[in-house]
Amino acid sequence: MTLPHLLAAAPFAPVDQEYLFEARQMQALSFAVHIPIVCFGIAFPAFVLMLEGVWLRTGDPIHRTIAKRWSKVMLALFAVGVVTGTILSFELGLLWPNFMATYGEVFGLGFTLEAFSFFLEAIFIAIYVYGWDRLSPRAHFLSGIPVVVAGFTGSLMVLTVNAWMNNPGGFRVEGGRVADVRPLEALFGNEYLWHELVHMYIAGYIVAGFLTASVYAWGWLKGRRGRYERAALVVPLTVAALAAPVQIVVGDWAARSVARDQPTKLAAFEGLYETEEGAAVHLGGWYHGDEIRYGVPLPRLLSLLAFHDPDARVEGLEEVPATERPPVNVVRVAFQTMVGVGFVLAGVAAVYLYVFLRRRRLPESAWFYRALVVAGPLSVVALIAGWVTTEVGRQPWVVYSHMRTEEAVTGASGIPLGYASLVLVYAGLLAAVVWILRRLARAPVDVQPGPSGVAPLVSGAARPESEERR
Repeated sequence: MTLPHLLAAAPFAPVDQEYLFEARQMQALSFAVHIPIVCFGIAFPAFVLMLEGVWLRTGDPIHRTIAKRWSKVMLALFAVGVVTGTILSFELGLLWPNFMATYGEVFGLGFTLEAFSFFLEAIFIAIYVYGWDRLSPRAHFLSGIPVVVAGFTGSLMVLTVNAWMNNPGGFRVEGGRVADVRPLEALFGNEYLWHELVHMYIAGYIVAGFLTASVYAWGWLKGRRGRYERAALVVPLTVAALAAPVQIVVGDWAARSVARDQPTKLAAFEGLYETEEGAAVHLGGWYHGDEIRYGVPLPRLLSLLAFHDPDARVEGLEEVPATERPPVNVVRVAFQTMVGVGFVLAGVAAVYLYVFLRRRRLPESAWFYRALVVAGPLSVVALIAGWVTTEVGRQPWVVYSHMRTEEAVTGASGIPLGYASLVLVYAGLLAAVVWILRRLARAPVDVQPGPSGVAPLVSGAARPESEERR
């Protein structure tokens, strides 16, 4: 008998609303910690492999040095991701047992395939990190490719489950139980998956790119401007700068999918109570008394953005009972934060790309590097705000239009103790990560000759490589 069937046969205690709130807080904390690490799992291996590829092509040992040092960071973050991902897996079963029991056989394939991706990534990341001086340059480079692929496929499987929760299909309900389960259709035949997939993967490159670049931008402001720092800054910044404006286009695609499949969530984005044609967007303001107060209206913009028609009809919150509406201000503030930060990051990207492409150099203004230092944390804020928009905007449903979140939650007591333990675990992980990264950053930079024996070229402004620090 499978775990979902065992859970289905187990008696569930009556659910207290108190447990629902506490369970949501635990799940939210775990997502907030885990999702930025997922971004590095998606993008950082590609950064490392990109640098190693440049070294193989040019023989410049600076790129090999950065790739080797970053591969240790990649390994450390992977280990942290293992811990946070395991916690999330246990939380799904412990906090939401009825959800897992009822629908586990529909989406369980996704988590099974994710586990295979995890083991593949674990094997090859170990080979890659410990194979720098043991494998031939070409074999070592090839050993990194499965790490990149597994980072993609692992998160893909989790995204298929989330997309299914937002737009469920691939099953029927008979007598309160799922029947005629079609897992492949449920996970991969879901139209909602594709915009979630692209949106999250671009976000991964934006977050990993801007966060990594912000570290070197801080060093740049402190006067560390050697070839090592320049190369370590340019690669992630260029990737993030190319991804940031693309994300605006993908966001438009995602919003139109929401308008079609989840009109109540779209109404919560804007705080639109009454269904109307030519609906406006309000910048800022607060939803109170079935209207937006103190916001700046932009006429017809919501209709235009949602349906590419300024006179299109947009469903308001009034179309569903109050018990089926998400908390409007939480969703609306998160959505506007995500969009606002996204445009700020696109602005930073535009400045960098203009100077780099037009003048073939990095920007010289200290204000640009100050903005870049801030852009790293802001990208994480936008990432978390985006997931708040997605997950809270789906409420009160855990499976949209099929199962309410209050029906899925555990009836067990003791959640406050679990929450306190979780906070301690994450605090310990944070301390460990900071300690590891500081040790790696303070280690001397060891520049070794490239495959052709090419010596590093040090510019006049650079310090000796043996004195440089990350």
